[in-house]
Amino acid sequence: MPTTGPSRTAVEIASQPACWREAADTLPHHRAALPVRGERVAVVGCGTSWFVAQAYAQLRESGGHGETDAFAASEFPLGRDYDRILAITRSGTTTEVLDLLAKVRGTAVTGALTADPATPVMTAADAVAVLDFADEESVVQTRFATTALALLRAHLEAEDALPAGVRTVAQAAEDAERAVAEPLADAVTDAEQFTFLGTGWTYGLALEAGLKMREAAGAWTEAYPAMEYRHGPISITGPGRVAWVFGPVPAGLADDVARVGGTLVADSDADSGADSGAGPGSGSGPGSGADGSDPSTSAALDPLADLVRAQRLAVLLAEAQGQDPDRPRNLTRSVVLSVPAGEDA
Repeated sequence: MPTTGPSRTAVEIASQPACWREAADTLPHHRAALPVRGERVAVVGCGTSWFVAQAYAQLRESGGHGETDAFAASEFPLGRDYDRILAITRSGTTTEVLDLLAKVRGTAVTGALTADPATPVMTAADAVAVLDFADEESVVQTRFATTALALLRAHLEAEDALPAGVRTVAQAAEDAERAVAEPLADAVTDAEQFTFLGTGWTYGLALEAGLKMREAAGAWTEAYPAMEYRHGPISITGPGRVAWVFGPVPAGLADDVARVGGTLVADSDADSGADSGAGPGSGSGPGSGADGSDPSTSAALDPLADLVRAQRLAVLLAEAQGQDPDRPRNLTRSVVLSVPAGEDA
């Protein structure tokens, strides 16, 4: 596809380290929308925002900040008691999110994270954190989603509720600079199939990596909890196919990927380099790291920074197929549903 420069999506991907730092710096302005320690919280979203919600829910609860669940907005269990419902919506116009906020009004405190202050979510929620510096022109979400999670991580960090081993936002931003700059290896750019895996909070990142690859490039991707990989999903792995792990690699998994001829990408470690059964950047098959680095010398990335690599790969594959990553097929920037007359929204 002829281009005169990088796609808008690629530019937005590259801006993430700066966005994450700004999220941490502006945290004091957003606290009213964020959970209070001890609150029972439900986090909701659609698509990418739902996967961010899952990652945050795991981080918050495992860090001791309070019981936290995550739901697709359309699947929220009405009638279940929560102290706060936190919605994540880049556009501020997503029908399912706005409908839910209307239905729960008065039953719980509601907060929202959005990129656009001129949208209905501003009045639908009790308090809103506006991350307009991370807004996007692209249909496919990249920097808003990761910046929302960076803000939520910064909040946990400030309240001494960041789970043991999870890096600070400042450290994650440093890793993201590497993730933006380092080349991707042929073993991933030439692969025909990708299975993304995660554990705990990084499972949400695995889900998002798979979605990003499908959205931007129409790639064949799947995502699972890392320990579920050997309960069926390994059957799809083989030569020319990748198992990409966010965070710790379960003991023995690297050997299993090697046995079936697949490529293991394991360039991040949720517990900052602690032994996870396979060293940082280690892998099976050709191109053990996503950047082709030597596993013995490569420092592990923060898992959120590793997601940046998957975003870059999605853009690269889309462009290689002659597709425009800024305008993926069948997608719009926000899902706004029309409701037939006489039906409840």
